[in-house]
Amino acid sequence: MKFFKYIVFITALVFSFGSRSYQTEKDVPPYYELELQGLNSRLTNEVSNFPDSAYVEKQIGRFMSQWDLKGVSVAILKDERLIYAQGFGIADDSLNRVNPGSLFRLASVSKLITAVAIMKLAEEKKLSLDDHVFGPDGIIKNPALDKVADKRIYAITVRHLLAHSGGWTQRAGDPAFNPLAIAENVGDVPPVTIESYYKYIAKYRLSFTPGSRAYYSNMGYMFLGEVISTVTGEPYETYIRKSILIPNGMTDMHIGNSYQKHKLPNEVCYFEQAGSESIPECNGSGILVKKSNGGNQIELLGAAGGWISSSVELARLITFIDGERKVRDILSKKTIQEMTDHTYAKGPLGWRSVSDNGNWYRTGSMAGTSAMVKKQRDGITWVFISNSSCWKGSGLSVDIERLMNRIIPGIKEWPDRDLFQYYPIQSLQLAEK
Repeated sequence: MKFFKYIVFITALVFSFGSRSYQTEKDVPPYYELELQGLNSRLTNEVSNFPDSAYVEKQIGRFMSQWDLKGVSVAILKDERLIYAQGFGIADDSLNRVNPGSLFRLASVSKLITAVAIMKLAEEKKLSLDDHVFGPDGIIKNPALDKVADKRIYAITVRHLLAHSGGWTQRAGDPAFNPLAIAENVGDVPPVTIESYYKYIAKYRLSFTPGSRAYYSNMGYMFLGEVISTVTGEPYETYIRKSILIPNGMTDMHIGNSYQKHKLPNEVCYFEQAGSESIPECNGSGILVKKSNGGNQIELLGAAGGWISSSVELARLITFIDGERKVRDILSKKTIQEMTDHTYAKGPLGWRSVSDNGNWYRTGSMAGTSAMVKKQRDGITWVFISNSSCWKGSGLSVDIERLMNRIIPGIKEWPDRDLFQYYPIQSLQLAEK
């Protein structure tokens, strides 16, 4: 079949032509044109049907009913092959169905993307994990940090931020999700910028010495986004899309928007649990809005929690950073081992937790979003994303894992296929003409 003859050609050329313009559609190489459409446009729910599909659908349907999840997307890999990709429930208020290519907010799963970029820059010797982040000898040189209440800020390294060991806690609330309080604290007019957060950290003493312990910090990852931008000379999103995602076939991952009216055409809407409170709009208007629709400043969260993706493209990213042999990783084996070293206050880096038995996972949760990805030691990797939050908040990840641990062993035989290589028959026929 001509498709297989062309696939190597496409893999080599598809992204090298990314900035080239064509005069007519006939000038575009046929399989290149198909590849440009990306996985999200090629895959449909029907493609994943197999003898045990009804079992999976039943289990996920029950779970969605139990936790009042409106829409869910699931992708499952076996030995780095995409064997299952399915959408469940509704994507929006118009009752459109979730598809494998539907885009969801990833919340803190975004941190894994940021960590991959940092580690890639370290491999390229463009930075070191031991580089200081702030101050006269740091990567980020900002006047707001010329005078600080705690000189230990100047000791914070890139590794400290990656490992949530920069010295901040959330005892007074999470600064990343309180932009209006930050604006008031430093005397800035909303919406805040990263500059406001520089002023904020300059005013207060750290809660602990950097590197001495770990305490989850969204704000630290926001600063890592600025590290990437400073080192590369490009906007954070631009660098990651151009240098990591697009060259490896993930063409439809983006930093999201704070408002539903600005969502991308194939992005879902977000649903909060019954009784969820409205909060003042993040731009300082004083209007009360839902956290998921103008309450949280998604663009500013960026490197900490701002990415949107389909489950299938997120699953594809994992194949490039999992240390397995079938797909060539974009990071060295040594770097992947460093990311998954869970030595106290040094890691893991990007991942939420890793275990000695080879299971790694990353979770994400915010208003209107529940997400989880897990790489298992048995060759199975799965992604679960929902456009809904529930009263359990981040604790829902425990139940998601239980669900997947029930589904996966319950399948007698997974289909022998790789949906990463799937092209609709009609598209192939048109391309060959």
